[in-house]
Amino acid sequence: MNLSDPSSWTIATARAALDLREVSATELANTILERIATVEPSVHALLKVTHERALADAAAADERLQRGERAPLLGIPVVLKDIFATRGITTTCGSRILENFEPPYDSDAAQRLARAGSVLIGKTNMDEFAMGSSNENSAFGLAHNPWDPTRVPGGSSGGSAAAVAAGECLASLGTDTGGSIRLPASYCGVSGIKPTYGRVSRYGVIAYASSLDQVGPLAWTVRDLAAVLGVIAGHDARDSTSVPRDVPDYVAGLTGDVAGLRIGIPREYFAEGIAPDVERATRAAIKTLADHGAKLVEIGLPHTDYAIATYYLVATAEASSNLARYDGVRFGLRRAQSGDSLLEMYRQTRDAGFGPEVKRRIMLGTYALSAGYYEAYYSKALQVRTLIRRDFSEAFARCDVIAAPTAPTTAFRIGEKVADPLAMYLSDIFTTSANLAGLPALSIPCGFDASGLPIGLQLIAPAFGEETVLRAGDAYQRATDWHRRRPTLAAGRSGEGA
Repeated sequence: MNLSDPSSWTIATARAALDLREVSATELANTILERIATVEPSVHALLKVTHERALADAAAADERLQRGERAPLLGIPVVLKDIFATRGITTTCGSRILENFEPPYDSDAAQRLARAGSVLIGKTNMDEFAMGSSNENSAFGLAHNPWDPTRVPGGSSGGSAAAVAAGECLASLGTDTGGSIRLPASYCGVSGIKPTYGRVSRYGVIAYASSLDQVGPLAWTVRDLAAVLGVIAGHDARDSTSVPRDVPDYVAGLTGDVAGLRIGIPREYFAEGIAPDVERATRAAIKTLADHGAKLVEIGLPHTDYAIATYYLVATAEASSNLARYDGVRFGLRRAQSGDSLLEMYRQTRDAGFGPEVKRRIMLGTYALSAGYYEAYYSKALQVRTLIRRDFSEAFARCDVIAAPTAPTTAFRIGEKVADPLAMYLSDIFTTSANLAGLPALSIPCGFDASGLPIGLQLIAPAFGEETVLRAGDAYQRATDWHRRRPTLAAGRSGEGA
């Protein structure tokens, strides 16, 4: 194990070295912290580095290892998107309105990772309240793509993907409401999975759109994703949407065998607007799976064209409801002058605390829920959502997994779409449907475009079919080496738009 280059590590390689006592958890943590000091000025992936906590976690992990304990994440350095509540550690959700908020409790995902013996390195940058596709909506400065600092890392979990790609951790947690794990994974050349809705507890995750939000991991390999997912998945009575269902051994299910697996190719995902390099790489990846015994089936998802409009009605309506709690009274920022009315205090607090994109989505959602428009917009969106779910149900009668591009293009330049929200929203055109249907979806690296930017392959399965997408993704990674490619980062350099 090369301690001088943590970007080359995976959980699997670190796990073997830790168990053989070739390296200690403390040495691993210190090396990662040194790496962060070197590359973080280039990527700005982290909003907070938990230096003391990391060393304490590492020391505790070393004691457990010394006693002969073995566990998938014991001693493994991880980071959390700054949307996960962490006791005594600032949790901002990328927003000024929560700039100084320190939760009095841990999210379920943070608790599970801690019990597993992982080492918390820090909290990652993100689009404010998870609203964005580029990480340009963070109130604390945007993150940069490690492959090209002038490009976005994707959003809203841009910092979580960039931290993995930059070698600042071995795994990260993000959230995915309309593609916010898969899109950054694609743009940053790493692997990421959005599990089935209800598979991972959302307790302690700051809400954006409650019927869509889902927690999932990002890492270099599918095998590493399986290890992390096995730890964070499971029923939690504190989350009313958490499903009481046994969690399989995801790592044990990585057999490398896809013989006879029926892969559906949706014609709607290879239509006008997809970049030629993306289509070429995606089709080549699908062919690789076919060469290893998978059977290709052409399918249709006829309501795909309505997914973006449906998503941005459902998500903004739920955001309008969820963000009403930020009133300057109970927690977070308060802006008011002596003698101001309650309404004026609300106005000043929200005007100062929320960024432009959050305000835009709150207004859209409030309008869609208002009297006289509810039936025309929000109610209609829910009906179309049912049709999108039905499309997937009918498709999965003919196939086991659906394969498609994760995004229509590779990472775009910082600032390129800021002035055109609709163009930004269309970045999620291939990812939102899985959220609307509540399905598990995986993104894995499958090539590079002519500019050397990563391309992602998306695999979607029926509800609670994580084992299937992970098995297919792992089989693809056994046959290719895209997930072994690493960006070259210049220490201390920052891209345009910092």
